[in-house]
Amino acid sequence: MKLLHLADLHIGKRVNEFNMLSDQAYILDQILQIAVEEEPNGILVAGDVYDKSQPSAEAVELLDEFLTKLTALGQPVFMISGNHDSPERLSFGSQILQKNGLYIAGTFDGSLKKISLEDEYGMVNIYLLPFLKPAKVNPFFEQTLESYDEAVRAVISAADIHEQERNILVTHHFVVDGSRQPERSDSENVSVGGVDNVDVSAFEVFDYVALGHLHRAQNIGQDNVRYAGSPLKYSFSEARHQKSATLLELGKKEELSIRQIPLIPLHDLREIKGPIDELLRVGRENPDNAEDYMHVTLTDEEEIYDAIGQLRQVYPNLMVLDFENSRTAQAVAAQLAVSGDIAKKSPMDLFADFYQMQNNNELTLEQVQVLERIFEEAGGAGV
Repeated sequence: MKLLHLADLHIGKRVNEFNMLSDQAYILDQILQIAVEEEPNGILVAGDVYDKSQPSAEAVELLDEFLTKLTALGQPVFMISGNHDSPERLSFGSQILQKNGLYIAGTFDGSLKKISLEDEYGMVNIYLLPFLKPAKVNPFFEQTLESYDEAVRAVISAADIHEQERNILVTHHFVVDGSRQPERSDSENVSVGGVDNVDVSAFEVFDYVALGHLHRAQNIGQDNVRYAGSPLKYSFSEARHQKSATLLELGKKEELSIRQIPLIPLHDLREIKGPIDELLRVGRENPDNAEDYMHVTLTDEEEIYDAIGQLRQVYPNLMVLDFENSRTAQAVAAQLAVSGDIAKKSPMDLFADFYQMQNNNELTLEQVQVLERIFEEAGGAGV
C-alpha cells in the first residue's frame, strides 16, 4: 500500500510581505501530478493547511480546487488541523465530504478518529489526531493533564489499537527524542519551556507517524516517525532545504519503505552576497535564476545610490537587503560596547559612541568643543 505524506501547506501565507498564492498553486499542481503518477492509496495531510485561522477567500478557493482535483482521482484524503488552522472552520462539512473520500479531523471530540483501508496483507488503520492542547483534552478524561505529552499519551492509550495490524498516525505536534530536538526553521512558531514537547516514545504502537509542524523534512528518534516538511520555503533559514513529498510503501507488518520525491518551486528562495556590480552581472547572465525570491547582502565599502532600486531591475523579487562591510561590523561592535557599560558613560561619551557608530569616524576636537558648549548651555554635564 502506498501513502503520500504532506504537511504545512500554509495556504495564504505571505513571506516578507510577498503573496505566495501563485507559488502555492504551482506546487499543489506538482503534487497532483505526483498523485497521478504514483497512484497512492491515500494522501495524508498533517496540519497547518492554512496559514491563518481566518484564511482569505483566495486561500479557501485554492484549497477547495486542490482537494476537488485530488479526490477526483479516487484517492482518499486524510487531513487534520494544525496550530495555524481554525479546527472548526476546517471541520465544516466534514461528514458530507467524507462521502467523497475526504476525511477531516479538525476538532477533537474525545477519541482518535479511525479510518481503515485494506490490501492483500490485511488492514491498515489510519488514525487522525489534530493539534490539541491539554485544556481541550481534559474534559474527556478524569485526570488533569498538564503537558502536551500527557495529553497525547492519554488519547492514544484510550484508543482500541490492534497492534497486530498496521497502524498509521497523522498528527501535528513538536516531537522530541529525549533531550534531542528536531531542526526548526524561523518560519515556525516557537514555544519556550518545553511544555509543548511530545516524546517519540508515545508513538510506539504505530508503524508510521506522519508528522506536521516543522518545515524541514526529517525523522525524529526513528525512521518511521517523520516530518514531511513544508512543500515551499517560507523563510531564508530554509534556503538550503530540499523540499519534497514523502511517499511511504507498506508491505506486511513491519515492512516499510520511505521515499522523498523532490518538489521544484516556481521561484526558489535564495541568499547571495558580494559587491553590487558583481551581483548585478551574475543576475544579468542568469536571468532565469534572477526571478527567485532573494536575500541580498552587499559587501561594498562605499555608499551606494538607490541600492534596492538597482538590484530590483535585475532581481525583481528581492525580499531582503542587508549590508556587510567594515562600517557595519564596527557599528555592531560599538553597539555592544555601548550596551555593556552605558550606565557608566557621560552624555558626551554616549554621543561620541553614537557618532562613531553612524559615521565610522571619531568626533573632531572642534566638534567636541561645540558639543561641550551645547551641553553647558542646556544645563547638563557633558563629561
